[in-house]
Amino acid sequence: MRATRLFILGALADGGPMHGHKIRSEAQLDRVELWADVKPGSLYGALRRMADEGVVEVVRTEQEGNLPARTVYGITDKGRDELVSVIRSVLADTSLRPDPIQLVLLHDGQIGIDDLRTAAQRRRDAYAEQLRFWRTLRTEAGPYLTRLEAIAFDHTLMRLDTEVAWHDRLLAELATDRT
Repeated sequence: MRATRLFILGALADGGPMHGHKIRSEAQLDRVELWADVKPGSLYGALRRMADEGVVEVVRTEQEGNLPARTVYGITDKGRDELVSVIRSVLADTSLRPDPIQLVLLHDGQIGIDDLRTAAQRRRDAYAEQLRFWRTLRTEAGPYLTRLEAIAFDHTLMRLDTEVAWHDRLLAELATDRT
């Protein structure tokens, strides 16, 4: 939920008042679901909850032609304070998220070495496919990225590259295990 709040508050702070459909369109255009835990479909409910909390407010309702009426939201002073607080919280959070694969390796005898090798190879291949996807996306988006957006892309690429390398190491170790 923190990422969703950060996205909504940031969009309203940077872009001014907008309706939920516009915020969702921004999320889809930025493909935010790929690099943050933000689901575009969850934005409408979050907007309503945030309005109830007073961090965003209804600015107006507008209707174009036969389209449904749309509620336009703006960020409040309380919302700006929260945005700064959430940004600082995210920047201060250096906790490494646990990966259950580490627990699997503690109990590897339960599924057998061949099953473990097969599963590890599948994981490695899945990470490699994600890496290929992100490299292609980075190349296509490159001319349109700001300096900091490019750095954000590179962060994802480096994380995926590390996952592939770690899985390669795991597979090499499993190849020597004859148990």
